[in-house]
Amino acid sequence: MINVTSRHLFAIALLFAASASWSQTKAAPEELSPEALVRKVTTEVLDAIQKDEALKAGDRKKALALAEEKVLPHIDFREMTRLAVGKAWRAATAEQQDVLTAEFRELLVRTYATAIDAYRGQTMRVLPTRMAADATEVTVRNQYVKPGSPPVPVDYYMLKTAKGWKVADIVVEGVSLVLTYRTEFEEEARRGGVEGLIGRLRAKNRIPKSEAPRAKV
Repeated sequence: MINVTSRHLFAIALLFAASASWSQTKAAPEELSPEALVRKVTTEVLDAIQKDEALKAGDRKKALALAEEKVLPHIDFREMTRLAVGKAWRAATAEQQDVLTAEFRELLVRTYATAIDAYRGQTMRVLPTRMAADATEVTVRNQYVKPGSPPVPVDYYMLKTAKGWKVADIVVEGVSLVLTYRTEFEEEARRGGVEGLIGRLRAKNRIPKSEAPRAKV
C-alpha cells in the first residue's frame, strides 16, 4: 500500500488551490521567480483556507472542482509521473506514457482533498532560495508552522518550462512524494509490466472516494 502522508497531500492541496491565485495575478507566472511565486500564492491560499468554511468542513466536491479547473497549468504531471514510475517509464510506449500520466494525475486529484481539513491554523515561511540566473531547476524550501508543534519542512522541486515554472515533486520532512509512489509502481510493473501498472492505477481510480483509504498523518 502506498504510504503517502497527509502532509504530502496538504502540500499538493495548497498548490492546487494556489493555482486559482496564480491565474488572477497581474504578472504572468513565468515573470515571478520560483521563491516569489511560492511565497505569494501560499500566503494567499492559506489565508483563504482559514476563511472558507466549506473547505474547513472538508467539502471535497468544492476542493476537487477547484483542482480540476485550475491545477493543470501549474503542475508538471508528466514529469511527476516519469519520476514516480521509474524504470518502467522507459519501457512504455508514448501512448502508455500518456495514459500513465492521466491516471496518476487522477489519483492525486482524487486523493488530495483528504488533507485539507487536517491542517488548520498553519502559517508558512518561505526560506531564501539561491539560484543562478540561467537555472532551469530549483528547490524552494518552506516551513509550515502550527502553534505548539515544530516546523514541518516542505520543499517544492520546480522545473522551468516553456510555460514557466512548474512543480515536479514535493518533499515533506525529507520524504519525496514521487519516490514514495515509485516503490509500489516499480513492483507492480515487475509483476505485470506497463499494462499491469496501468490496470492497477485504473482500479484505484475506480474506488469511490468515500471508500478510499485516508492518508496517514
